[in-house]
Amino acid sequence: MATPSADFSGWVAERRDHIEGALDQLLPRAVEPARLHEAMRYAVLGGGKRIRALLAFAAGEVTGAEVQDVVPAAAAVELMHAYSLVHDDLPCMDDDILRRGRPTCHVAFDEATALLVGDSLQSLAFQVLSQPGVAGPGVRLEMLHQLALAAGSRGMAGGQAMDLAATGRDLSLPELEMMHIHKTGALIRAAVGLGARCAAQPEPSTLGALDRFAKTAGLAFQVIDDVLDAGGDTATLGKTAGKDASQGKLTYVSMMGLARAREFAAELRLRAVTALDPLGVKARRLHQLLDLIVERSY
Repeated sequence: MATPSADFSGWVAERRDHIEGALDQLLPRAVEPARLHEAMRYAVLGGGKRIRALLAFAAGEVTGAEVQDVVPAAAAVELMHAYSLVHDDLPCMDDDILRRGRPTCHVAFDEATALLVGDSLQSLAFQVLSQPGVAGPGVRLEMLHQLALAAGSRGMAGGQAMDLAATGRDLSLPELEMMHIHKTGALIRAAVGLGARCAAQPEPSTLGALDRFAKTAGLAFQVIDDVLDAGGDTATLGKTAGKDASQGKLTYVSMMGLARAREFAAELRLRAVTALDPLGVKARRLHQLLDLIVERSY
């Protein structure tokens, strides 16, 4: 992976500090039901790259939003992402025991608590995004609508249903892409869209370019996930390596082969870069995050 510039590294560290502080404040502690709140904090604050939050901040920069104005949107997408991981790891779903280098939530606590953690985190995401002061009332409603679409049957939940139904079956490339546009891509698109809408009046053409970027970047993220699952190790990834193959799941690697999957990720990267062309220098953080997504090793 290319060494990030000191400027970009500093930007990432600063934005991660913003989101970690916000999440720490938003998640209840030392109040009843104490065990549920402890498990929520365990699921959210136990590490993570915060890519979705970073994408929200970077999209906000494109449209001129202030950092503090993007924080609620960035927090909402991270809470929604954490919910999806907790539920995906459950025995009735992917049945995984390791996440971010630690026992998954249902292993560290119990299955019923993990189910309630996911429910509570999703609810908290909407609570955060709906609070007064997040954009104007009309824009706030639009943002809530976008996040709801990303989370539901036309987004992550639908993608997970497609994933479960596809286990042990052959899919065409368009079918595989459709599954991941929902399961992985929907929340990445929401992160970019929500961050961009934190500015006063973003141009429709700018929002369109950002959405085209996010859709392609979301697919690239999943392709690299598949590459890492096939070629990485558990200690580096922080989750069980090779799980997709052991469960008979079709991936970009099993469909294309490792070398072609890497080439496909590079093609998606070029398409995402092209989508950003009309945005000029304002999109430099998105360019850098795209590099981070495609060149990451964990």
